[in-house]
Amino acid sequence: MDIQQISGGITAPKGFLAAGVCCGLKTVGNDLAIIYSQEPCVAAAVFTSNRFQAAPVSVSKQHLASASAFHAIVANSGCANCATGEQGIRDAQAMAEITAAFLNIPEDSILVASTGKIGTFLSMDKIKAGIRDALSTLNKEGGLAAAEAILTTDSVPKQVAVKLVIQGKQVIIGGIAKGAGMIAPNMATMLAFLTTDAMLSKELLDKMFRNAVNSSFNSITIDGDTSTNDTAAILANGASGVVLNESDLDVFQAGLNHICLELATMIVRDAEGATKLLKIHIKNAPNQDMARTIGLSIANSTLVKCALFGADPNWGRILCAIGNAGIDIDLGDIDVYVGQMQLVKNSYAWEFDHAEAHRILSMNEVELTVDLKQGDHEAVVLGCDITTEYVGFNAHYST
Repeated sequence: MDIQQISGGITAPKGFLAAGVCCGLKTVGNDLAIIYSQEPCVAAAVFTSNRFQAAPVSVSKQHLASASAFHAIVANSGCANCATGEQGIRDAQAMAEITAAFLNIPEDSILVASTGKIGTFLSMDKIKAGIRDALSTLNKEGGLAAAEAILTTDSVPKQVAVKLVIQGKQVIIGGIAKGAGMIAPNMATMLAFLTTDAMLSKELLDKMFRNAVNSSFNSITIDGDTSTNDTAAILANGASGVVLNESDLDVFQAGLNHICLELATMIVRDAEGATKLLKIHIKNAPNQDMARTIGLSIANSTLVKCALFGADPNWGRILCAIGNAGIDIDLGDIDVYVGQMQLVKNSYAWEFDHAEAHRILSMNEVELTVDLKQGDHEAVVLGCDITTEYVGFNAHYST
């Protein structure tokens, strides 16, 4: 299957323009982004499972339920517009209304998103000026500026694009994302926006996007906290002239999976204060959901994270995290490996070289394999260590 990663991000697919501008919501840098397709798009989105949901999440859900065609995404950083009551809803709606008026498109053809600190109101004068400036600078090279405009505690922008060949034609999928802390998406503070120039039904796009999200954004964790604002959305405008049929779905799904996993991995690599990426492979589970749940239990364990930071091969913490996953499985026959080195055999200690295990765990990417030996399903979960820098940063991150 030919998946070619190419330069560019959200504007790599045909027909999409973007812009990112500084409107003063943050003290420095771009803080308002617009992604736009003149051609109408099919849209799908997945949102936070946190019951305390931000105003833009509520408004975007309403638009997805009421509209059949979409044209744009408008997003800001510097303010989450959460815990802002009815005023917050009116402000999120106004973001769509202002954008729609400038573009002469329906209000509900726009998705809105916000990220930043909770509990403060949007400055709508700044938002309106920012939307006007962004719309006046929409262009094919604006993807990076848009990626920069959605950052909060991230250290780098995150963008990726891939090219597929379907029906003998070129189909492109592009995306941008942000997130470095408050990451435990369950559809952190995570935003991810994707575009494609393929055409497919809303129902099919929704199904394929959820599949991709489950194996990527829903399989990462930094600190176990699901944000109030998590949003992952995709727009498909059909500008490539390719209408997907049944025989094309595997190729398109693979490309979509690739984009989402690349962005998800970038998020974990950029985790606040982290020094190591942890890749957890759960093998031979009764089903995939169980495998993912166990992987997330390990990745979310504070004690496992601390052991990873110290390069300590404390396998007891891993078994403890498996037992805390709430999964009804036989815990007496589990093998655990770091890299190729076995630490546990049949849930008992295995003789291993502690110095070599410490060396493996000192690398900036660590692979942990857990073989449950109770089925033929598997899942991969991405996590990271927890550091003194993370604690210091979040001890002083005040609303």
